[in-house]
Amino acid sequence: MDIKFKTNKLRKQFEPREMVKKWGPQIARKLQTRMNEFKGAENLAEIATLPGPACHQLGQNRDNQFAVTLKEPYRLIFEPSDDPPALKKDGGYDWEHIKTILIIEVVDYHD
Repeated sequence: MDIKFKTNKLRKQFEPREMVKKWGPQIARKLQTRMNEFKGAENLAEIATLPGPACHQLGQNRDNQFAVTLKEPYRLIFEPSDDPPALKKDGGYDWEHIKTILIIEVVDYHD
């Protein structure tokens, strides 16, 4: 999969040393694992079959976003970024055709 970042600042935070500074060693290790999973996958459907990431689409005000688990309660939030969007006829996302994602943030959205 291709990976993009919402901002250059966020992209820099995903460099290994910066990850540890920003989120600590445990979350940094999980982020590196998740990024390697994304890079090794052909599409989002492959990520969804892995037990660790617990990839899921969000709802409400995050309706077009997805999340994968890091260290509880933190999640890596991203959006499909294919052009044109990988949609099914019913309007839902076609996970097998999502091949580009846009990283939005690392957050505990449960608050």
